[in-house]
This record gives sequence, structure tokens and C-alpha cells, in this order.
Amino acid sequence: MTISTRGAAKAPAVLVLEDGRAFRGRAYGAVGETFGEAVFSTGMTGYQETLTDPSYHRQVVVMTAPHVGNTGVNDEDPESKRIWVSGYVVRDPARKPSNWRSQRSLDEELTAQGVVGISGIDTRALTRHLRERGAMRVGIFSGNAIADEGTLLARVRQAPEMSGADLSAEVATKETYVVPAIGTKKFTVAAIDLGIKGMTPHRMAERGIEVHVLPATATLDEVYAVAPDGVFFSNGPGDPSTAEHPVSVMRGVLERGTPLFGICFGNQILGRALGFGTYKLKYGHRGINQPVQDRSTGKVEVTAHNHGFAVDAPLDKVSDTAYGRAEVSHVCLNDQVVEGLQLLDRPAFSVQYHPEAAAGPHDAAYLFDRFVSLMEGQRA
Repeated sequence: MTISTRGAAKAPAVLVLEDGRAFRGRAYGAVGETFGEAVFSTGMTGYQETLTDPSYHRQVVVMTAPHVGNTGVNDEDPESKRIWVSGYVVRDPARKPSNWRSQRSLDEELTAQGVVGISGIDTRALTRHLRERGAMRVGIFSGNAIADEGTLLARVRQAPEMSGADLSAEVATKETYVVPAIGTKKFTVAAIDLGIKGMTPHRMAERGIEVHVLPATATLDEVYAVAPDGVFFSNGPGDPSTAEHPVSVMRGVLERGTPLFGICFGNQILGRALGFGTYKLKYGHRGINQPVQDRSTGKVEVTAHNHGFAVDAPLDKVSDTAYGRAEVSHVCLNDQVVEGLQLLDRPAFSVQYHPEAAAGPHDAAYLFDRFVSLMEGQRA
């Protein structure tokens, strides 16, 4: 990636997909070039949380909402210490933010963090193209980075693919840190950071949990060195088929029978630990308006998603695994993709979406309470 922080408001820009389709617009954010996997997010709000979600590492995010940047940027809403998207695509950026919490414009924030973006293109047409052809590699070029489209296309096709990418260690914390319980401490949880969002340990802290956030490379001994009442595996980027170390650690947790909760990438890790495969979705689920059914209650939740891979587990039967019986607990109502797993003979479950709800609806907040119930049951 090469960038400049000057002239973004006026520079021409071009977006080139690996299948050769191109869109021309104006630079948004930093001027230069960037590469990644083109994906689209259907959320109409919460762009700060999207930009700072580590699960978007090495992805160029296309916003389906046409008008982006209305509320500006503040220092309270980021989910991590930096923007993780490799590029940003919007149709009609706000000319001036209007919100009492705004401290600067989105354009200024993108520029300051060196994020190359493009505006003024038909994001509806681009989204339909990605739905029909699937997520693919893409490059955004602006200013002096623009060349003839044949040259740019060749550069896009040289960029690494998301399949086979092992990325969690690139975004995870390097050192363990502790998020203290709010109020009376009831439990201790070891959280494996595969790309965790800041709101996730906060949701647990609200329930009296002291959260020890460990690096993605943490060993099983390091997990149990904190004497956890439960173990949590977070969301994160990349292809779950490459995540051999987290799968090994999770199997160790399952063997000990410690209450376990995983979300997003953590759901895929549980799937692999149980012996199921994973596969890449055509264009994934990203946004804060995805309908999911809890099969145990029949209740439908509107949920926040960010995943391009899924677990290949049977929907119509209980499966026998090395750790007892397992079943699919949640399913996406748009396409019947597995959105949750649970063990019937051990205290372990996971969901493919984001119950921390940042940004997003709070329909799935009960899952943190379910985790607490597992730890209470184990203690009793």
C-alpha cells in the first residue's frame, strides 16, 4: 500500500476488480493505492465500529447505504485502536458531519490513518456484481497511482487471496491485559484474542466477569494460568482452515470440560474442533440486519455479522463428536447457513455472529447471560 494524505478531496480514483470490471470516482480518505478482498456491508449505521473491527483486516469494505459520514467520527465508538479495513468504498460521503458527539469528519479520519478510499461510484451496481460473482480481490488507485486499467488489473491479480490466509495473530494483542469486572467480581474468563472487539470484554465485565484477554498464540497452560471459570474465543479475520493453534487449544479446553463460548471466528474454531469442515461463502454476511433463528426457542433475532466463512455441519440431525453430541443451534434465515453450535454433553456453545452489538441490535445479548449460566452451573 502506498499513500499520500494530501489532495484526497479532488483526486480522481478508480476501483478495479480482479474479474476486470472497473468503477471510476473520486478519492475519499488518503490518496494512493490499496488492495484487499472486496466485500459489502449492509449496515446503515455504525461505520466507526465497522472500520475498527479487526475482522475486516485485508478487506475493502463497500457500504450499501448510499450516504456515509453524517455523524462524523468520535473517540468513544472505535472497537480497537485503529482502522483495520484496507480500503473503503462509499457512494455519497457527507460534506459536513452533523452530530453533537462528532470531533472530526470521516474523511479526515481515513486520511489521518492512511486508509485509501473511493467515493462517487455506483455502490448498488458494485454490490450486485459481488452478489452475482462473489467476493473477490480488488484494488483502489487514486492520484499518481492511477495507470492504464490493464496494468492495474495485473497488480490486483497479484494480491493475496483470502482463502488460506492466516491473519488472527496479525490483529491480536501481543500482551495479556485485564478488563476488570464492573461491580462485584463473580467469575474469571480467559478470552483468546483472535481479533476481539472492545465491546466484547465490556459486555462480560457488565455481568461481573473479570476478563483476561490473551494473545492468539496463547498456549493451553497460559489459558489455565489465570484459573478461568470459562474460556472465550473471539471473532477475527482470515480462513479458519489455517487456524491450527486455536483449534488445538480449544480441544484442550473441551477435554477439561471448562465452560466455553465462541463467537464468529470462534464459532468456526469450535466447528473444526468438533470435526466439522469450513468453507468460504460466495459473498458472506456483513452488516447489522441479518435474521437468525435460535432453533431451541424458535425466536428470530436481528443480528450483527461479519464473516466470509462458515461451518459445514448438518442442520437435520445431532452429530456424534469426540466431545459428545453436538447440534446446530442457530441458522441464518436468508440462506440456511450455520450460525451457531452447541454441545449437549459438555458446557460449550458458539454463534457465528456478534452478540456484543457494536454496532448492531441487542437481540443477542442473552448469549452472554447463557455463558454466565454455564459457569454458574459448573461452579454448583
